[in-house]
Amino acid sequence: MGIFDRSTVRTLIIPGGVLTLGVTALVYSGWPTLALPAISFLYYCALFGGMLLAWRFHSSRSFLSLLVILLAQQAANLCAGSPVFVAAVGVLSVLVPVNFVLIAIMHEHGFTLESIAPVGLFLFVQTLTVTVLLGSMGARPSALVHARHLPGTLALPPYAWYVVVAGAAFLFIRFILTRKPIDSALLWSLCTIVLAIRHQEVARTSAWYWAAAASIVAISIVENSYLLAYHDELTTLPSRRAFNDALQGLKHPYSVAVVDIDHFKRFNDTYGHDTGDQVLRLVAANLARVTGGGQTYRCGGEEFNILFGGKTTSDVFDHLEQLRQKIEISEFRLRGNDRRQAPRGPERRVQRGRGRGRPRKADMIRQLAQENSGAALSVTVSIGIASSSERSDFETVLKAADKALYRAKENGRNRVETAAPVQRTRRSKAAGIA
Repeated sequence: MGIFDRSTVRTLIIPGGVLTLGVTALVYSGWPTLALPAISFLYYCALFGGMLLAWRFHSSRSFLSLLVILLAQQAANLCAGSPVFVAAVGVLSVLVPVNFVLIAIMHEHGFTLESIAPVGLFLFVQTLTVTVLLGSMGARPSALVHARHLPGTLALPPYAWYVVVAGAAFLFIRFILTRKPIDSALLWSLCTIVLAIRHQEVARTSAWYWAAAASIVAISIVENSYLLAYHDELTTLPSRRAFNDALQGLKHPYSVAVVDIDHFKRFNDTYGHDTGDQVLRLVAANLARVTGGGQTYRCGGEEFNILFGGKTTSDVFDHLEQLRQKIEISEFRLRGNDRRQAPRGPERRVQRGRGRGRPRKADMIRQLAQENSGAALSVTVSIGIASSSERSDFETVLKAADKALYRAKENGRNRVETAAPVQRTRRSKAAGIA
């Protein structure tokens, strides 16, 4: 898949980019006339509603992100109009990007004390330090400036801009690598917080940006839940639930292809499940680029389904044959010794107890896999195709595609078979047997 394919751009722009640009346009137009208490109410709804969602969906990173927003907003409001306001702005402009970067590189282990405690302790020390410094300087909040239009913005110190730009660049690269909604949310939330800090002396304007920052993170929790529900986590392809939803709007004519990785069990048994996962990702990456208007879904194990709306078998056969060939010529190499090749637990103890006994067949296979580590492996797929008729339902079409897939396996694998003969001037031949 391309770096900036449609799905990646959508996740990057929606909802963070849309909210940030939308709030900026509204603020500069002077159109929103809500009173400050109403805007603050929206902010706290987004903030605490997002925290509740983060707790419910076991997302420690989202919860900590919202906690950073809350602490930064409270500190900014406390310092606004005080003698130390400019210094406080510089401190916040440094701490927020640093905190977001730390949260981004956290491993999501659910909403547990072990996952939250380290960053939570770090935030507590930050808050305590800032509070002590402000207290020692005798900072006192004064009246905020209320304005409908922007009289100007507060310039950040140069060192703060360096940290903000570096943090935003890191979060952008992180999103490109992971393509997860939370990483996109951290990026846009950082941008929105910087805008809020720069407009902190204009209470309503700043409140809009704080509300947008909290909303971006809260919505990302819902987006991430949708992603987990409708996409396969290993391959990032749409899952069976998305496949079932797609069937609701399917109309005749259409075609369905059932794809199965040849000898996939042998990969798992010989090289371990980690290598099997690598094979699945390799095949899925090729399936995602199928031509002819097809949409690929992972429906379980090593089986994938491809839907072609408005296409017949003769329309999609060449596209699937090209797909089969592309997978066959894709070079796949082992990434070192699989950690699951070595026996674990009781099996390891039993192996030590055998002494110089005759090695088992499974042990010989694992040893062979270790000796061939780094060698190129051949990965092929078998494909069965079926098309709809005016009177057929989808279950009938899917069963016909399954039968075509079984026929492809019986005929030697690494081939495309159809449920019905295809009118062609030249029929592509199978490239070989996996």
